[in-house]
Amino acid sequence: MVGVTDGTEPTGAATSTRMPRALRPFRHRDYRLLVASMAASLFASGVWLLAIVWQVIALGGGPTALSAVSASASAGLLVSVLIGGVAADRLPRRTVLITVEVVRIVAASAATALALSGLLTVWHLAALAFVIGSAEAFYFPAYSALLPTLLPAGELLAANGVEQTLRPVAMQAAGPALAGVLVGAFVPGAGLLAATAGYALALLPLLWIRIAPPTGTVTDEAEETRRSVLADLREGFAYLVRTGWLFASLAFALLYVLLIIGPIEVLLPFAVRDRADGGPAGYAVVLAAYGVGGALGSIAVASRRLPRRYLSTMLVLWGAGALPLMVLGLTTRIWLMAAAAFLVGATGAGAMVIWGTLLQRRVPAHLLGRVSSLDFFVSLALMPVSMALAGPVGDAVGIPTTFVVAGALPVVLAVAAIALWRLHRDEVAHPLTT
Repeated sequence: MVGVTDGTEPTGAATSTRMPRALRPFRHRDYRLLVASMAASLFASGVWLLAIVWQVIALGGGPTALSAVSASASAGLLVSVLIGGVAADRLPRRTVLITVEVVRIVAASAATALALSGLLTVWHLAALAFVIGSAEAFYFPAYSALLPTLLPAGELLAANGVEQTLRPVAMQAAGPALAGVLVGAFVPGAGLLAATAGYALALLPLLWIRIAPPTGTVTDEAEETRRSVLADLREGFAYLVRTGWLFASLAFALLYVLLIIGPIEVLLPFAVRDRADGGPAGYAVVLAAYGVGGALGSIAVASRRLPRRYLSTMLVLWGAGALPLMVLGLTTRIWLMAAAAFLVGATGAGAMVIWGTLLQRRVPAHLLGRVSSLDFFVSLALMPVSMALAGPVGDAVGIPTTFVVAGALPVVLAVAAIALWRLHRDEVAHPLTT
């Protein structure tokens, strides 16, 4: 296969047929290295995310201060995401991934040194979070573009399934769990140090990956990309606006992000602390439940046929699945918070599996890349807004009220999207058989 390095292919077809489909990508040496790097990177990011929460609290910061740090990370991701996609098309993807990990190591090392020396401030954290967020924007475009050069086309679906499962397990469950133990036993700086070590571990496998040279020249393609990137983005945006099911789904997703991301990312640690008398370990339990729910929800939906009412099912999963957010604001028990977070994670991830499938099945192939990047971009646009608003809103109306509103409104929005854009008719008129 073009692009797969020597020594990565199995010795015979029988080996492939005997292996479960989900495990077949692991036959390839360079894929094993890539997925090991990704797992370490996701794990380190999970440690980092929880460590900076308690570092802000240790510095005396409240919801507004944490909003500033979280919004800085999302802003870095937002302003860099389109550039990251271009870089993945024009530069060696392995080089991009290596550069990302080096930047993460430097930023996390700086945060660790400042924290352990007692010199760290909230604004230091905000600046470093912006740097790490910017690096994140370059990572997954390059990762996604590198996969087809390492694996046969028939194994890409399984490889993407591995990524979707690893993300919540490593980043939202295992990483925060370790950070909670370290922060609870020592200081938040210990969590920052562990994140630095995790990023260093993620770098090592990338250095050993062997990339086959391309079979064709890229000069003409790069020149064409320079000439047409803005026009291509405009074409993709025009398709998005005029395609009813796509516009309705994305409009709902934007409001969904605005409503739930801020409360989860900014207000949840304060709900754990103030309502349930929990600390870093309790917060880690809730985050871990959210991550495990996401992993199991992804597996459950991906293991079944695509629902006949795929648009309605997707929006109901998102909308009704947000209802447990109300429990997060009202309960005083950690285990109920964890159960609610599990349900939100499971339904949200299940809806994302359907959403990704719909993009692949219903968007024309020549527009899929642009529509996917615009989906990522416009969804990210409201993340920093949500996180910036969550702190002040929580201070103004209270954390319980904020979670109740965030949990109740998505159901109304989901029903409105289905009815106003007649999605129940669209999905019947455009059946997707599996």
